[in-house]
Amino acid sequence: MSDTLSVDETSTPSSPYRYAYNIGDTPRLGQIQTGLPAVEEDVPVPSSPPPPFQQNVPPNHTVPVLSSPTIPLKEPTPSVFSRASRLKHDLPPYSSRAQGSAGQSSRRTDSLSPNKFILYENKSRLYIVASNTSDSRHRMLKIDRTSQEELLIHEDDTIYSGVQMSNVLKALKTANTHQGGLGKERVFFGIAGFIQFTAGWYMIIITKRTVVALLGGHYLYHCEATDIIPVCSNPKIEKPAEEQRLMNLFKTVDMSKNFYFSYTYDITSTLQHNLTKSWVSDADGCAFNDRFAWNYHMLTEHFRSKSHEGLHYHWVVPMIHGHVDQAKLTVLGRVIFITLIARRSRHFAGARYLTRGVNDEGNVANEVETEQIVSEALTTSFYSPSPREKSGQPGDRCANPHYTSYVQYRGSIPIFWSQDTTNMNPKPPLKITVRDPFFTPASMHFDNLFQRYGAPIMVLNLIKRKEPRESKLLHEYTQCVTYLNQFLPEGKKIIYRAWDMSQAYKQKTQDVISYLEDLAEESIHLTGFFHSGAEPYSHALKEKDSIPYRSTISLQNGICRTNCVDCLDRTNAAQFVFGKRSLGHQLYALGVIDEPNLEFDTDAINMLTEMYHDHGDTIALQYTGSALVNRVETYRRMPHWNSHSRDIIENLRRFYANSFVDADKQSAINLFLGVNGPNAQRPTSIKRGGYRNWFHEEHLEPPYEQKQSENYLDEVARQKSDFWPEYYRPWLFTSLGKHFTYSMNSTLKLPGKTAKDVNCSPFQPRNMHPPRLIEGVRRWITATPSGTIKKENLRPERPIFDDDDEGEGEIEEPIVPRKPFQLSTATLVPLLLKPQVAEKEVDEYQRYIEDLHPPLKEDVEDYQTAVRLATGDERSSRSERQREAVKDDLRLYDDYVKGRRGLLSLRPGGLLREEPSSLTHPHGYYEKWLGSGLSL
Repeated sequence: MSDTLSVDETSTPSSPYRYAYNIGDTPRLGQIQTGLPAVEEDVPVPSSPPPPFQQNVPPNHTVPVLSSPTIPLKEPTPSVFSRASRLKHDLPPYSSRAQGSAGQSSRRTDSLSPNKFILYENKSRLYIVASNTSDSRHRMLKIDRTSQEELLIHEDDTIYSGVQMSNVLKALKTANTHQGGLGKERVFFGIAGFIQFTAGWYMIIITKRTVVALLGGHYLYHCEATDIIPVCSNPKIEKPAEEQRLMNLFKTVDMSKNFYFSYTYDITSTLQHNLTKSWVSDADGCAFNDRFAWNYHMLTEHFRSKSHEGLHYHWVVPMIHGHVDQAKLTVLGRVIFITLIARRSRHFAGARYLTRGVNDEGNVANEVETEQIVSEALTTSFYSPSPREKSGQPGDRCANPHYTSYVQYRGSIPIFWSQDTTNMNPKPPLKITVRDPFFTPASMHFDNLFQRYGAPIMVLNLIKRKEPRESKLLHEYTQCVTYLNQFLPEGKKIIYRAWDMSQAYKQKTQDVISYLEDLAEESIHLTGFFHSGAEPYSHALKEKDSIPYRSTISLQNGICRTNCVDCLDRTNAAQFVFGKRSLGHQLYALGVIDEPNLEFDTDAINMLTEMYHDHGDTIALQYTGSALVNRVETYRRMPHWNSHSRDIIENLRRFYANSFVDADKQSAINLFLGVNGPNAQRPTSIKRGGYRNWFHEEHLEPPYEQKQSENYLDEVARQKSDFWPEYYRPWLFTSLGKHFTYSMNSTLKLPGKTAKDVNCSPFQPRNMHPPRLIEGVRRWITATPSGTIKKENLRPERPIFDDDDEGEGEIEEPIVPRKPFQLSTATLVPLLLKPQVAEKEVDEYQRYIEDLHPPLKEDVEDYQTAVRLATGDERSSRSERQREAVKDDLRLYDDYVKGRRGLLSLRPGGLLREEPSSLTHPHGYYEKWLGSGLSL
């Protein structure tokens, strides 16, 4: 195929779905060339009516009917951030779906960024049509259903417009009439992969999704539902019982919980990696971080091998297993997005007591990478307009300086140890299975950490020092780090911090949170955090020696590795404190706050606490089958009143899961990840390092260099972020309420928030913790007995009323508690029995009384008119008795009005509330008037 495809090019073997003919002629079979070899080749394509886009074409003019638009074969390198769409339907895609970073191989330049798929099927073929968000570009994939042992997949490289794809489907439907056509279409949202047990292949598709986060205009989705479709239409299963058992075991891994993916953003890598470092494919040609792609095994050789040039990764979506959460922080009108992403490693994954320590390849159990992204939603994309002084021409872009991220790491202790669960012990003893004097697996593990994150590496070990079970691990781990450190050069050594967090909390000799904040501040200064731009210029004008001004981007080189025994409760509390401290630095770098310090009991920290609680509960449920036992409030010494009972329930859940469920759970995870089974991936030969030079020197170099990262960040901003037409979809009518960012959780949606809180700072400490039930009971028990009030709890106020009235020589001081929490029954009863009225209320009531006179006159006139009308025509003759009755009624009503005024009179000393007699009371006059009326 040439660089461009001309209009009169009739047939080329390398250009699928392409034929041409003159208007009025019947196309012959030899003129049709298709890239999908199927039965439809034996059926002639109908000649009439002509396709819709061929109307009003001059005679004898050759027009491509099922041809792709003119597509240059040489295009710029595709982008991980592109939506692959333009406003015009006849243009080629701007870039491809790059899954690891923006820099990809040239074979993917004609790729597409689909996020909607349609499945057509018959007995011999599965046809999958992939479409982008705007439905302007489509591609087709064909899967053969006649072969059982081999998975035969063919991809059509042509990118079709909407009209062209409709004609292709019509032609395929006509060609497959004898096989039932194409069947009923089925819409789904991605291919999770293919898997085989004992017989044929199965295709796993995503049938339901929900948006959970938005990063730079790229949506992150949660997989809500999946379906398994057999590829072979008539499989011959020799062992149906075994096939069904493996199928049920595979379904034990619920893909509708905690599986996340994205079509245009590499969710398997960090934000810093996606923006500042081009991806280098591994030996299998993968363009994403396969460590955190849990469906890596299901991405078959057709999608992982370089030998298949026609197949691209946009047909499958790498899925992470972990947790994704996003919330808004509203700061006086400024909107800040806080995103929390937890990626669980697929290596050495499993249940709690069945995966402990480290394996032979240096992979540890319960390995989770946590990334905290803080960005200001001033602009959506990863780029912003270039400043005028730096702009060379209109439309120039620069990197968006409003994105920051901080990465943490948790994982089991990298030595060989296990726990025996056969004796049904709630706390089985720890056992070090292999004592390696050279700590080879640990050296491989730390060498991999140096390669991925760089130096320095800070190890925070929260193992209990005085407990016999855990102290074994503490001693062995300390020896391990000491041995490895003696061969590392200065400045690259592992920073080891061992601290018994549980003992410090129980003995109350040390503030747990304050000590963790000191460690977090030390770690952040050592490793740094990622910021896609310079600090605001206002920081340079403050002239603070403690915080120097930074005029370049900030990079994170290094990581803090946190662990306890299970890497759950204590680890999550420590990571929250690290996240709280990094949030202050991230907000300070964005120019939101003046100091990188945030206090507890603020809206911002309360929201972050809830996010880390959900983060910890999700990780704990995946690893142990129960939620967290000890939360952040536990170590802040602010436990909830039901925390003890909740801890008992969670411990029982863990014991049940570990004793009865974990074995099947571990087998299902191994089958899902391809650890065992008929098509299991066998580990490659392990290349061990030396006993002294256990590390690679190149891994000690910073993985992210300043100049190179800035250049690549600018390249991403200039060329690789064209997603606006598909993200905003200007031709589609949408409502604001359905937009994800509008309905996102925020600080304004915390319990007790109102519309007035929009003008309140979320960094102002508030009393968000009402008195607990036990505290209220204790105050009630120790309250002062009724009738006795301690003078020290009361304070006098200025008198409310003036002493001008006779008989009132004393001014009584109102009883007002000194502090709100000292209110009790003994203090409330005197206040309620002898209420006091403020002077302002007295004046307001006096004005109200004075305003009552004019309405009373009008009432009298209305009443007189009503009485005259009720007695008949005024000009008619009336008896003397009737006239006297009317006068009596008027006199009684006048007395009623006067009596009401008398009651409402105000004396200087206060309101008079004397008990009136039956004749002076308004109700007495009113009853007398009613009685007289009845006597008429």
